[in-house]
Amino acid sequence: MAYVLQVDFKMNGPFGDEMAEAFSDLAKSINEEEGFIWKIWTENPETNEAGGIYLFQTKETAEKYIDMHSKRLASFGINDVNAKIFAINSKLTEITNGPLK
Repeated sequence: MAYVLQVDFKMNGPFGDEMAEAFSDLAKSINEEEGFIWKIWTENPETNEAGGIYLFQTKETAEKYIDMHSKRLASFGINDVNAKIFAINSKLTEITNGPLK
């Protein structure tokens, strides 16, 4: 069973193309995390929020990532991180074309 990790936090930018350029090395490094499958990057410049939706192989690897990522964000001055892990209902997700691969 795979697990979804939802993370969001307040951030004053950058957003859009500037965010893509500034965080491309970070994005590449996330691919190396244990149990990581994929990430959808999220941003809302109007509310100064950013984050992501991740898919991990196990709950344990998602929890390990939260710990590491929270420390990394703290080093950027971001301390109020909202992180939640959800189990996936694979049967219903397949019906609605959810990306489980």
